[in-house]
Amino acid sequence: MVSKNIYLQLVLRILLISGFSLAIGFLIFKEQYFITGLLGVIFIIQVADLIRYVNHTNRKIAYFFDAIQNEDFTLRFPEKLSLKSLEELNHSLNTLNEMIQDIHLKKQTQEQYYQEIMRRADIGILTFNEKGHIIYSNPTVEKLLNYKPLNHIKQLAQVDKKLYELFDDLKPFDRKLFQFVNEREKRQLSLSATAINLEGENFLLVVVQDIHRELDEKETDSWVRLIRVLTHEIMNTIAPITSISESVLNYFKKEDGSLIEEGLAVNHLKSAAKGLEVIKEQGNDLISFVQSYRSLLSLPDPDKEIVPATKILSRVRLLLKTEDSFPNIKIEMRLQPENLEFFLDEKQITQVLVNLGKNAMQSMSEMEEGFLQIFAGVNSSGRKYIEVRDNGPGIPSDLIEEIFVPFFTTKNSGTGIGLSLSKQIMRLHGGSLEVHSIPEKSTSFVLTF
Repeated sequence: MVSKNIYLQLVLRILLISGFSLAIGFLIFKEQYFITGLLGVIFIIQVADLIRYVNHTNRKIAYFFDAIQNEDFTLRFPEKLSLKSLEELNHSLNTLNEMIQDIHLKKQTQEQYYQEIMRRADIGILTFNEKGHIIYSNPTVEKLLNYKPLNHIKQLAQVDKKLYELFDDLKPFDRKLFQFVNEREKRQLSLSATAINLEGENFLLVVVQDIHRELDEKETDSWVRLIRVLTHEIMNTIAPITSISESVLNYFKKEDGSLIEEGLAVNHLKSAAKGLEVIKEQGNDLISFVQSYRSLLSLPDPDKEIVPATKILSRVRLLLKTEDSFPNIKIEMRLQPENLEFFLDEKQITQVLVNLGKNAMQSMSEMEEGFLQIFAGVNSSGRKYIEVRDNGPGIPSDLIEEIFVPFFTTKNSGTGIGLSLSKQIMRLHGGSLEVHSIPEKSTSFVLTF
């Protein structure tokens, strides 16, 4: 409505000016100079009025936008004027001003709400630009990093030089751990970085958490599960030894408890010999169990070198194909890109992949058609990985957390340290071993480097 009235005002004035200009031209042609002079004065007045009208409208709109830009919402335009078009324009500008003011107040309230959430959050939040200038840091991160106020990441060098180097080297999607120790306490910090772009400028958003308590709880839980498994295995081995020892001892004792010195029955001697043989076997099993535990603790550091992915996969395929007892299982190897290389200990990682492959094949032994797939590639975070996937029965959800516990096994044979050993090898490589399983559909183990 406003733009229509202004449009009509402009059209009317331009038509009048055009009419006067035609009339002046006609009168000059007729040599009516006196009337031409009068019309010329009116023509000049009309042009000046048009210019004043346009400038007045433009100036008013410019004032309005300047006020909005400076967040000054006190500007008001009079709404009672002689010109209807200007009156409606002023009313529309005042209404728009009120709407923008309302949006601005809501935005400020929302911003304060989010800032209060971040200020009271139990995790540290920090953002800095490419030059290292810290744009925002909440009180939690200042407490965790033991420095206040934080303006630049170089200030962290005063806390710990390695901490500054870690922040200076952070890249998007990085996840790093840092142990922060001072005279009062010890903190295990977890840092997670994410890239953000605001108004064309790149920032790094870093979330800092003290995971010392969580690690303590996890460690305690791991010890409880380990002790439970150890107790179960040791008791299963020792119980038969105790029972058989008592039976054998009864062959050599009288009812009053004294030893039989002569006249032992042949069948008793044979039973005693068999019992001692069982005790020997149980003792050997217990020794093997302890040796397995020793091998888990004495794992050597990786001897890393650059190895083509094709070489690793070819070697694993060859070792797995020797398993002639699984003719029903097809093995597929795939890598992307073709020239992919890893920096690792080839023997140790081959051991891990073969162990995972054999576990998968054993789980599919009763299936008519099994598939074992081993993929090597680079994930969305730019990290290299190897995935071992099968279409076997999967792992029940109640056991998924137990499978990496040393000596835990669901098989009738085996020591139960294969997966524990594999995870330890990946930890020594600075990587991780994770499992994802959908019961009765698929299971995948992912080695991330």
